[in-house]
Amino acid sequence: MTVGIDAIDFYTPQTYLPIELLADARQIEYAKLNKGLGLSGMAVCDVNEDVATMGANAAIKIIEREKLDLNQIERIYLGTESALDAAKPTASYISQIIEEHFKQPRGLQNCDVLDMTFACVGGIDALHNCLDWIRLNPSKKAIVIAADNAKYELSSGGEYTQGAGAVAMLLTSNPSILAIDPEIGVATESVGDFFKPRRTEHVGDLFKRAAQILGQDISETDLKQLLENNNDQFWSQQNQEIEIHKDEPVFDGQFSNECYTARITEAFDHYKSQREVDAIQDWTQLIFHLPYAYQGRRMLTPMWIDWMVAKGEINKLEDEIGESLPNKAENAYSTFVKAASKTNLYKTFVTTHIEKGERASSQIGNMYTASIFMSLLSFLSAAAEENQELAQNSIGFFSYGSGSKSKVFSGEVQEKWKSKIEHCRLFETLSQRTAIDFETYEALHNNKLTTPILSKNKPALKAIQNAKNKEGYRTYSV
Repeated sequence: MTVGIDAIDFYTPQTYLPIELLADARQIEYAKLNKGLGLSGMAVCDVNEDVATMGANAAIKIIEREKLDLNQIERIYLGTESALDAAKPTASYISQIIEEHFKQPRGLQNCDVLDMTFACVGGIDALHNCLDWIRLNPSKKAIVIAADNAKYELSSGGEYTQGAGAVAMLLTSNPSILAIDPEIGVATESVGDFFKPRRTEHVGDLFKRAAQILGQDISETDLKQLLENNNDQFWSQQNQEIEIHKDEPVFDGQFSNECYTARITEAFDHYKSQREVDAIQDWTQLIFHLPYAYQGRRMLTPMWIDWMVAKGEINKLEDEIGESLPNKAENAYSTFVKAASKTNLYKTFVTTHIEKGERASSQIGNMYTASIFMSLLSFLSAAAEENQELAQNSIGFFSYGSGSKSKVFSGEVQEKWKSKIEHCRLFETLSQRTAIDFETYEALHNNKLTTPILSKNKPALKAIQNAKNKEGYRTYSV
């Protein structure tokens, strides 16, 4: 018996910012972003879109196409780092949207619903958890969703990697698309390369800062009187330390790249201790978590050099570079790695093993937990368009989540893969999105727009409530 992905679909916002406009506004060389990082477009959530609507839209496509009864779905596990609540799982919002869409109140009454969070690897955690469950219960069906809205501070070093979207998968025994092998390489180390902390601010400082923004001054006497006369529980004098959470992360891009390379290397070593593999020969495609489209190809070069050494083919690389491979402890090693990444030998490897999985990421941007699954869908969609036959081909997966953890695993493409993904029309759908200008992008980022750019978004965020005992609760229209 095999277990894996029986159906897959996606949703990305129908509004996007051309990267060329961002480069022009931020005075960044466009070629650096386009040729250097592989970026061409950035998906941007509309006013009435959030992680729940994106995840629900992707899942609804699968349920409709597979003609599933809701009571057949016994798990909906969501991987996300853009949770809408610190207690109520975002997956529960998704399940409610699904029930309302199909006009089946309590149709998912006996469905186990859960969020899993570990930065960008949370969707992989949800996948493996549900696969283990299906191995024990072969008749069961689970839907795993990876959904995120990747936002960074304006003008920051991460701004041009932003993106948004969701990928949903139906997991079953004897799947039609991809059978996933049981071996999993794991590597974990607690680091601070990227995180979204809870911070505290004194309420008085917040009022002072707000007054300054408005061009006003507020005295200590006025501030004390303001707090004493305020009956609002949130802003009361008794609650003077306010906890603040921001969607935009604290991050160190260079350190995160180093952690990415270190964790996937360690996880691959762990994988090899369980299952012997020649990654170049045995895996016809490598699928990566892609914070930007070219992340995989740029981070993999040192590992690829090790693979060439193991295969006894390092002389081919040395001949093209014109130098011998230095010891890793030598300063010349980093120069050799950089030269290797520019060789025809490595470029050919990228073209055959990586490039198809990058195409969608170039147009969408970072999807956090959904990025690795979109890379899979990108590869399958590109292969289908080019009439490539993939059945029985093995694929290697390199996932990464900041903080940090990597999982490396593999899967085998099944006979019916092409018929099960053609309906997604991935690249056609991306080509039909609406481009927005830079001013609209900044307004959306800063939550200054109240009217959706596109009215056709369904399901959609309807309101964030302000009523007593419902403050912040989200409602949706379907």
